[in-house]
Amino acid sequence: MRSTFAGLNTMVRGIQNNQLSLDTTGHNITNASTEGYSRQRVDSAATNYQERPSLYGNVYVGGGVDVIALNRARNIYADKQFWSETSTQNLYKTYKTNYDKAQAVFNDAKETGVLNAMQQFYSALVNLSDYASDSASRTAVLTKGNNLVDRIKTGARQLQDQIKAQYDEMRIQVGKANSIAEKIAVLNQNIMLAENNGGKANDLRDQRDLLVDKLSEITNVNVYEEANGQYTVVSNGMTLVQRDSHLTIEMSPPIDNVRYGINDYTLRIKEAGGIGYVPQGGVLRALQDTIVQDKGYIDNLADISATLLTTFNGVHKLGAGIDADATSWLNFFGRNKFTSPSGTYDQMNYVWHVHPTTGDRWLEAYGVNITRTTSGGPPPTSATVTMATAATPDELRSIQIINELQVSEQLMAQGGQNLVAARQIKNATISAGGMTYDFANVNGTADGSLAVELSKLFNMDVKNTMNPADIMNLTGFSVTHDRPIGSVSINQYYNTVMSHLGADAENLDKKMKQQDDLMVQINQWRQSTAGVDWNEELTNMIKFQTGYGACSRVLTSMDEILDRLINSTGVVGR
Repeated sequence: MRSTFAGLNTMVRGIQNNQLSLDTTGHNITNASTEGYSRQRVDSAATNYQERPSLYGNVYVGGGVDVIALNRARNIYADKQFWSETSTQNLYKTYKTNYDKAQAVFNDAKETGVLNAMQQFYSALVNLSDYASDSASRTAVLTKGNNLVDRIKTGARQLQDQIKAQYDEMRIQVGKANSIAEKIAVLNQNIMLAENNGGKANDLRDQRDLLVDKLSEITNVNVYEEANGQYTVVSNGMTLVQRDSHLTIEMSPPIDNVRYGINDYTLRIKEAGGIGYVPQGGVLRALQDTIVQDKGYIDNLADISATLLTTFNGVHKLGAGIDADATSWLNFFGRNKFTSPSGTYDQMNYVWHVHPTTGDRWLEAYGVNITRTTSGGPPPTSATVTMATAATPDELRSIQIINELQVSEQLMAQGGQNLVAARQIKNATISAGGMTYDFANVNGTADGSLAVELSKLFNMDVKNTMNPADIMNLTGFSVTHDRPIGSVSINQYYNTVMSHLGADAENLDKKMKQQDDLMVQINQWRQSTAGVDWNEELTNMIKFQTGYGACSRVLTSMDEILDRLINSTGVVGR
C-alpha cells in the first residue's frame, strides 16, 4: 500500500524540476549574447513507478519527475564543418590582404608605379631619337632612367618590408596558437575532474569549443573527443593538444636569405626536437604562401632589372656618344669603372644564365678590362675596342640584381649626357672570338637611330628589335631564349605580371564571396541548435513558471487534505 504522504513527494519533485528548468532558462537568457555560449536544457524523465494491488491485479502509480541531465544543445557535425571552413575563410582573408598590399606597392592606377616610369623612360628615348644632339633631351633620358631605377628599387624595398611584416604577424599568430593550446589543455583537465560524478561541465565545454574556434582561424585542426570528455586536437599530423598536455609551435632562428635581402623563418615543434610544422590552412598557411608570392614579385622586378643590365646595355654598347672621342662601349645601367678586391676594372659585364637542369636563374657579373685605340680626329675616324675578362664573376640573384641596377656614374657625371649612345656605329665588324670590335665612321651627332632601337625594347618583342646575333656576340647570351623576360617586350612582361596579379585578386574575391556565403549557412546551421532564441526562452519561462505554480497549488491541496485527515479524523465520540 502506498504511503499516506506519497503525493507530497510527487509534487515536491515537480516543484524542484520546474525550478531547475526556470533557473536554466534564466541562465540561457542572461548568456544570449555571450560568445561561444550554447543553449542549455533540463532533460527530465518520470520516476520509477510504485506498485499497488487493485481489484483486477496490480497497478503502477507514478511518483513524479526526476532530472536526468542538464545538457547543452550542440551539433558536433556543424562544429567540425565550422572549424574546417573557418580555416579556409581566414586563409582567403589573409591572401586578400596581401593582394591589396601588393597592388598598393605597384600602384599603377595613380601613375606613381613602375609602369608609369617605364612609359616616361620610353617617351624620353623616343624624343631623343628625334633630337639626338639636344642636351635637354639627353638629360631627360638620364633623369627618366634614374626615375625608373628608383621605382624598381622602391617597389622591391616595399615588398621586403611587407615580407618582414608578415613574419612579424606569423610570430604573433604562433604566440596566440600556443596560448590557446595551453588553455585547451587546462580546460581538458578541469572538465574531466568536473564530470567525474556523471554531470556535464557545459560552460567549461563552451569555453573550450570557443578556443577551438579561435585556433581554427590560425591553423587547420581536427578534433577528437575521448570517452572522459577530453579533446585531442590534431593539426597536419601533429597532436597539438592531448588531454592535459600540449605542443609548442616556435619559429626557427633567422635564416639569412641573401637572394631577397631578408631573414627567413620556418615553423617547427619545440618538443619534437625542431621537427618542421607545415600548416595546411588558416592564417599561418596564408602567411607562408603570401611570403612566397611577394618573393615572386621581387623576382619579376629582378627580371626587368636584369634585362636592362644585359639586353639594354648590349644595344647601348653598339652606339657612340656625341663627345669629342665618340665614346662607345659603355653600360647605360650598372657600373663601368669600378674597383673589386682583385683590382680596378674598366667595366662590369653582365651575362644572364639559366641552369639547364634545375631552372635556377642568375645574373653573372664580372669585371673586364677594355682597351680602346683610335685613329684620326678628334673625332676619330676609326676605333678598335678590345675586351679582356679579368675578374672572377659574381652570381647575382633577385634583390642583388635590383641593387646592382643604377644609371652609370659616368653618364650621371657632369657632361655625362653626351655619352648616351643615341647614334649608331656604321660598318661594325665583330670578330669571331667576340673579343675585338672594330668601329669606323660613326653617324653624325644628330643621328638617333640607336635611341630608336633602345626604345623598341619596351614595346616590341625580340623579333622586332635589333639583331639578336649581334647582341649575343656582345653580351654572351641568346636574346631569343635566355633573355630574363623571355621573348616579349619589357612592357608586355610587366603588364603580364600585373594582369596575373589583378586576375588572381579578382578570382580570390569570388572565392571569398562563395566562402562567406558558405560560412553564413554553417553559422545558421550551428546557431539553429546552439543559439539562444528569445521567443523560445520566454515561452519556456512562462511554461515553467506556470508548472511551478500548479505543483505548488496541488501541494497546498494535499496539505489541506492531510490536515483534515490527521487533525479531524476520530473527533466524533471524544
